[in-house]
Amino acid sequence: MLKRIIQACFLIVGGTLGMLLIPELLIVLHAGDIALINNPYVSVLLGAIIFYLITFWAVDHVIYFMKWLEEQLVKIPITDIIFGSVGLLVGLLAAFLVGSAFSAIKVPILNTVVPIILTLLFGYLGFQVGFKKRDELLSLFTKSNKKKNTDGEASEEDEEGYSKRLKILDTSVIIDGRIADICQTGFLEGTIVIPQFVLNELQHIADSSDALKRNRGRRGLDILNRIQKDLPIKVEMYEGDFEDIQEVDSKLVKLAKISGGMVVTNDFNLNKVCEFQNVAVLNINDLANAVKPVVLPGEEMNVQVIKDGKEQNQGIAYLDDGTMIVVEGGRDHIGKRIDVLVTSVLQTSAGRMIFAKPKLLEKAL
Repeated sequence: MLKRIIQACFLIVGGTLGMLLIPELLIVLHAGDIALINNPYVSVLLGAIIFYLITFWAVDHVIYFMKWLEEQLVKIPITDIIFGSVGLLVGLLAAFLVGSAFSAIKVPILNTVVPIILTLLFGYLGFQVGFKKRDELLSLFTKSNKKKNTDGEASEEDEEGYSKRLKILDTSVIIDGRIADICQTGFLEGTIVIPQFVLNELQHIADSSDALKRNRGRRGLDILNRIQKDLPIKVEMYEGDFEDIQEVDSKLVKLAKISGGMVVTNDFNLNKVCEFQNVAVLNINDLANAVKPVVLPGEEMNVQVIKDGKEQNQGIAYLDDGTMIVVEGGRDHIGKRIDVLVTSVLQTSAGRMIFAKPKLLEKAL
């Protein structure tokens, strides 16, 4: 079908050029007096025949180019095409308005060359602005849907907005894997968003020559497949990218800003950056710490001292959930289970640390 369309286009172009150029060619060849040849119908027919013969050589190249162009356009997100086209139209309109002023000037260069240059420049600038600002323009429509109603009361969408906001996953939380279990329990509501640039980073890690990185990347890809196929939660891909931003973490913050979503991470530094830029963030480590059993100073517990600590006479033990316990004077009890008294608890986004001392030492004092 495409081949027939291209051949028809060649025939139309050939007939048009034949009608315009063949009479001029006959005049140059001094054959304009021959009525049989110097006829518009004959000129159209000759031009169409010539271009039809050209199609036998050119049609395959044109088909190849059209298919290549089609594949490239299909890969581009629809939002990029729409906003780029809108920007192009606005640029061409601006070029027409400005160029019309120069067209009125009776100077050959100004009223012919300048409008062409303006059309090219404004068209290019309009397309680039529309393409690169597509996310900010799109956010204008999403924010308008979240405004309060005219009575000053929040709509139902606003009331449920916090729980229904987009949850944008970063690379670290995908590799960590706990996000899949959280989704399975139903504690995480709304739509999970997987940005394309995060998926690209995961694929890059999975293709690493380092065995540890390669395993981490493949684990992340397995977690994504589990979330998408096995869990009852909506998952969407974000195909866009921020070409002016290089770091993935900065792209995540930018995406959360323009979409009004929340970044889901267990990266301590990204957590701080999001807080500084007033971007909502869900830290998996904070959630894990929040559901750990509460330990208060003065409580007793039985632990096994595993190794010595950094400071003198310190011993290190661990709870079943992985919480580290620093036992003052516990170095002499390495490899033994002892009763300890909690002296203090240090809580951070990176984890929880418990300080204690042996109960036997307490009794001795």
